[in-house]
Amino acid sequence: MDNANAGLDQRWFDAADFQAEILVPFALESPLSGVGDRSFHLCVWYQRAFTMPPNWEGRRVRLNFGAVDYRATVWVNGTVVVSHEGGHTPFSCDITGALSAGGENSLVVRAEDPPTDRYIPRGKQHWEPQPASIFYARTTGIWQTVWLEPVQLSHLECIRITPSVDGPISVTAKISLPGQAQFVTMSISEDSRALAAAMSLADGPGAALSAQIPEPKLWSPDQPHLYILHLELHGPDGLLDSVDSYFGVRSVATQDGKVLLNGVPIYLKTVLDQGYWPESNLTPPSDDAIQNDIRIVKELGFNGVRKHQKVEDPRFLYWADRMGLLVAAEMANAYLFNEDAIARMTREWIEVVGRDYNHPSIVIWTPVNESWGVPNLAQPRQQAHLKALYYLTKSLDNTRLVIDNDGWEHTEVTDLFAIHDYTPTGKELQRRFQNVTQGVPLPMYGKMYSAPGSRYNGSPILLWEFGGVGYVRPQDLPAIPPDSWGYSGVEASAEPALNRIRGLYEAIAAIPQITGICYTQLYDVEQEINGLMTYDRRMKFDKAVIRELNSLL
Repeated sequence: MDNANAGLDQRWFDAADFQAEILVPFALESPLSGVGDRSFHLCVWYQRAFTMPPNWEGRRVRLNFGAVDYRATVWVNGTVVVSHEGGHTPFSCDITGALSAGGENSLVVRAEDPPTDRYIPRGKQHWEPQPASIFYARTTGIWQTVWLEPVQLSHLECIRITPSVDGPISVTAKISLPGQAQFVTMSISEDSRALAAAMSLADGPGAALSAQIPEPKLWSPDQPHLYILHLELHGPDGLLDSVDSYFGVRSVATQDGKVLLNGVPIYLKTVLDQGYWPESNLTPPSDDAIQNDIRIVKELGFNGVRKHQKVEDPRFLYWADRMGLLVAAEMANAYLFNEDAIARMTREWIEVVGRDYNHPSIVIWTPVNESWGVPNLAQPRQQAHLKALYYLTKSLDNTRLVIDNDGWEHTEVTDLFAIHDYTPTGKELQRRFQNVTQGVPLPMYGKMYSAPGSRYNGSPILLWEFGGVGYVRPQDLPAIPPDSWGYSGVEASAEPALNRIRGLYEAIAAIPQITGICYTQLYDVEQEINGLMTYDRRMKFDKAVIRELNSLL
């Protein structure tokens, strides 16, 4: 740890005798890291020795990072090989030229994460020393996987898959260091049965391919059908690189105030999922833990999750694709507005959409939550930035729906009118909507649902946060933080808590303009105790009861 920020001057990147140990990819604040230190740390350094496998001889070597929060500088054998800013997105580099010939190599990473800077996209990571209110422990440094891979000088860098429910599958492949007379081939299969193939000459740094699937099977939460995609890059001397991937064929759109999945109206039944674990913070502790969360969500009768203020680990999205779970993907926001915040948010959001474009589970993009990062939308600059993020997202991906500002202060450009409403009882919620024939009632608290100068645009209305009914099981009371709370109060026992949740569901079922919900929340997080499960994923209520409530919608 480098709290004095002295490591650069003291040339720690040349050091090979770091004394402390940490288990990567878990952040130092988490117990699984082996450190478990939640105090402020401006900079942290990592060092590891490694040797190259003999069978990698003659190939280029790439170093990959899943995510490092917030700014990373990387050295190999004392040479800077890459720098990256943005705590939620991947980066990589070719380190071949920095490697020692046949000997041991030293990898050093410096991660700088200013703990109190609210102009940095940080999501729920608190800028105060201890978690409080709706904010939790910080995640400093490496928190996703780090790996090496051997490649040819010219290789496939990334692919972008755009399926159509009518059958055409469009693929673009980006080629690193393209050469002369290169071409890319593509094959699509299902259960080891070939369905389609295509070939395209490379055009500079890329190639565009298209193939037709006869009568494609559509991806949905009930039937998450996936196709296998195989790509190869060839040059004059033969095969240079190959990659296997997958895709799902599905469409998402709106019509007449409804959300359509594959052309059919769907009621979005989602639950708020903040992507935290008590033992590992933002890093999933295992693939089994991810699958368990998704399995429980589906057993409770939900068809999706709203990933709240977190750019989720790609492993979660992989399992959502495989197991059939709709995902509303949301950027981790900054809280204040200036030119630095604009640049940081825009740059990282572009990387987020690019990283996750191929996942069929993602049906909604949300760049901003509750005006975080744009706290004064009466200012033309801030409202222009909010609208710019919507149009930027549409320019990057016009196949999905976009919520401009989740919760309130929507502009007229949003695809979905997502509101947050923690009315404590169903009777009161129904009364508030009773005399509203179009749009939504005035909010109970917080800001107006439309931004200054905007009005409701007729888009589908989502009750995108509600519930928040707190309850602690008697056996869990000794472990609950003293400042624990719930969005709409805390009940003393399970029965009144369930009665309130039931009343809210029954009211929503009687409000025709609501076309989707997001219950707050799937599990407790630190001092927030309004989960359907405890923080360590033990059910508070009977699964069958929650499933029956979701069946009302």
